Amino acid sequence: MKKITILFTFLFSISLLAQNTNLNDLLPENTKVIKGVLPNGFTYYIYKTDVVKEAASYYIIQNVGSVLENKNQQGLAHFLEHMAFNGTDNFPDKGITDKLEKHGASFGRDINAYTNFEETVYNMNNIPATPELIDNCLLVLHDWANFLSLKDEEIDLERGVIKEEWRTRQTGYMRIYEKHMPVLFNNSIYTKRMPIGKMDVVDNFKYKALRDFYHDWYRTDLQAIAIIGDVNVEEVKAKIEKLFSEIPAVENPRERFVVSIPENDTLMFSSAMDTEVKSTSIDFGIRHSKNLEKETVADLKSSLLRGIATMILGIRLGELNDDPDSPLLRASVNYGSISRSTNVFKFGISPKVNKQQAAFEMVLKEVNRAIKFGFTQGELDRAITRYKNSYENQISKMESISHRNIEGMIQKNYLENSRIRDVEKDYVIAEQIFNTLTLEEVHLKLKSLYTTKNRYITATGVKGEENLTEAEALQIISAAENDTTLTAYKDEFSGKTLLGNVKIKKGKIVSEKENKETVSTTFILSNGIKVHYKFANKTKNDVKLNALSYGGRSLIEDADLPSASYMNGLVSGSGLGDYPRNDLSKILAGKTARTNLSISNLTESVSGSSSTKDVETMLQMVHLRFVKPRFEKEVFDVLIANSNNQLVRKSESLSQKIKDSTLVTFYGKNNPKKPLFTKEYIESVSFETIQQIYKERFNNASDFEFFIVGDVSKEQLKPLLENYIASIPTKKQTETYKDNSTEWLSKTIKKDLFFKMENPKTTVSITYKNDLEYSLKNALVMRAFGDILQLRYMETLREQEGGTYGTSTSAGLSKRPREKGTLSVRFDCNPEKADKLIAMVYDELNKVAAGKVNENDFNKTISNFLKEREQAKDYNQYEMSVLTNFYREGYDMNDPANFENIVNSISTSDIVDMANKVIKDADKAEVIIKALD
Repeated sequence: MKKITILFTFLFSISLLAQNTNLNDLLPENTKVIKGVLPNGFTYYIYKTDVVKEAASYYIIQNVGSVLENKNQQGLAHFLEHMAFNGTDNFPDKGITDKLEKHGASFGRDINAYTNFEETVYNMNNIPATPELIDNCLLVLHDWANFLSLKDEEIDLERGVIKEEWRTRQTGYMRIYEKHMPVLFNNSIYTKRMPIGKMDVVDNFKYKALRDFYHDWYRTDLQAIAIIGDVNVEEVKAKIEKLFSEIPAVENPRERFVVSIPENDTLMFSSAMDTEVKSTSIDFGIRHSKNLEKETVADLKSSLLRGIATMILGIRLGELNDDPDSPLLRASVNYGSISRSTNVFKFGISPKVNKQQAAFEMVLKEVNRAIKFGFTQGELDRAITRYKNSYENQISKMESISHRNIEGMIQKNYLENSRIRDVEKDYVIAEQIFNTLTLEEVHLKLKSLYTTKNRYITATGVKGEENLTEAEALQIISAAENDTTLTAYKDEFSGKTLLGNVKIKKGKIVSEKENKETVSTTFILSNGIKVHYKFANKTKNDVKLNALSYGGRSLIEDADLPSASYMNGLVSGSGLGDYPRNDLSKILAGKTARTNLSISNLTESVSGSSSTKDVETMLQMVHLRFVKPRFEKEVFDVLIANSNNQLVRKSESLSQKIKDSTLVTFYGKNNPKKPLFTKEYIESVSFETIQQIYKERFNNASDFEFFIVGDVSKEQLKPLLENYIASIPTKKQTETYKDNSTEWLSKTIKKDLFFKMENPKTTVSITYKNDLEYSLKNALVMRAFGDILQLRYMETLREQEGGTYGTSTSAGLSKRPREKGTLSVRFDCNPEKADKLIAMVYDELNKVAAGKVNENDFNKTISNFLKEREQAKDYNQYEMSVLTNFYREGYDMNDPANFENIVNSISTSDIVDMANKVIKDADKAEVIIKALD
């Protein structure tokens, strides 16, 4: 009765809210967020959630970005972000990362920051919420706010790191973006303030320039912190007020201006090419001013109308790709932020080779069809159904929302005055809007987005192609807008069900066995299928399915492997059961359910996910995957046509040349298991072969082991299993995989590969492979070995030498088809420092092998293992892993003997022993990508 009374009271209050709202009302705020502003102007937010048990995340949002830099400070907003990790009053040198890593946090994943045009945001995520660490993290935020050390020697050391970050990011696409910026931002200050900055400034700025920027802009009226997690709100609030109130406000502060992108009456056009970019694209955008005032019900209605219009238009544009003779590879529409003050209504177009004009014309005609005639009632109804389903899913998962998503709402509130949503109250208001929404309103909203002012086109061309010109673009736009032959879109879809004409012959559950170790149930179905089920609601309203079978590519003939690589694209693009892809999406409108297929090296699988209410839909889709897959020749023809277009471009792209040359270095030119993407490869793909592979790999569902984990009760699930899984026809046979390992050309590979580059850099890749016995302990020791090396390379190659932005180091142990260990180290660097850095890589590796394991790094790694495992238990995916490992690998993940005890037993001597096992008599490759002089 108490629950009923509470529910009635809630519904009554919500009903009153709906009745009393009008368009001018402010939208309701989320009352879970505690917000305060201290006398010095400092803002704080606290949000209590136990989505990650006994952990909290900490953010400081600096309303400071690169647009605030003076000419002699270009890049210093970003440089200052780096310096925040190089010493503060209370955490000298690397004290922040050192302190947190000892408690299991990882720099890069848990501890990080970013800088863009408008803001700089620092984060410490999922830190254990002990009293000591809460105090320490608040002290870190305090120091980031006002107490950076900015020592001369630390500044000089960081110059090299920034330079290498710039070098790593200098891709062809980045250079093209920079060429487009004057049009994108209409020659405003954004075009001269890329966050990474100017390297001559980074190399040569005076220390005072950085300190001036810091003292001008890192100040209390431009700072907010957010503490999100499993904390005592009142205690944290008191600590914040005491600690941060002592920071003095800056007298006579410089104005924190917001940049407005100037308006333009005529279309602005930019065309750019780069020798390393071999794919064309066209972006047609229309800029709109943002509302930075507090949001009202009218703003919500406008947002819903805008979202519905772009959703329907996006679906229509997606349908244009279905014809193999279409000039399009793909087209999309989006409405989103381009700057603090500006949104953009944008069409993204990827044309086929030499089809830029035709592709642009096709999209513009489809857009103007909608502008002229609007949408159909069926389209509107489905869009509203999708929105309602989205709201319902968000409400059901309110307690599962991640720290990062909460911080995103807080950040928009602080920087853009966007309210922090109360989804339940939102939905009540939205439903009132949906109930009265008309086609005319959606049509008018679309027309208001498609204005004649503030238009721009950024076109990426390729040398030798018929690239779109400004004159052609203007002519195509004018022709489309004045085309009298356009007719209204026809939507003839209605009243169809997912199963269509498929007849279900219901089966039975013949046995049901409880497993106390995993707290799960195993069902044996009348057709022989085995289903392992576990209820888990750590992630609310979320259900996952995995069905696994051994075999995979290992059982496919070498000549058929190219066809196998196209199977997923053909099957997913063809739809399911009685319906092609576009009709299937209409049937699934308002449903949160999807399924996927994959063929890996040793297995094939069917995976699925759904909300609790749509488990039946997910299982119907799984049934159809086995009983009535769909293969459309037209979809196959589109895939092949697109591949041929990609081939023309990829063969000349730098990234593809590097990929192909590396593949040949390891496996040769004609290795059937490691083929190059060539004309012959595409020609070997067969529509009939794909169908045959599918039938062979997915013809017997009883050879698949099914796992279902999530927020669905046994009572709800059982009849659905009998209807849709027990009814799948099966055969009494099983398969296993074959050893299809592919050996390198040589036991030792050492090769330099040279390529012409616009911005020269060296990419180093070092790999060791060796036979190693698989065990749970060996796997963990191997992983720890890689993580320790990663910490060493961060300290030496990046921090001490300033020679690279960072290394990617990993070590792993495979169990099938052979027991092997692999260690890989990869990084980009200054060509002049490459030899020295490579020597340092080997030096650190040899030190470990010689017994010199850094104790601090070892302890950090072990702490990280334990922290990550404990926090993983707060999600349903962990329970899926528990179930899968128990039945497929034969061990219980929840038993401390299989993880915690092993991790705690690992010693530095284990790491040394593993290092020697990895490198002694190993297969070794050193491949260096260099710039051609």
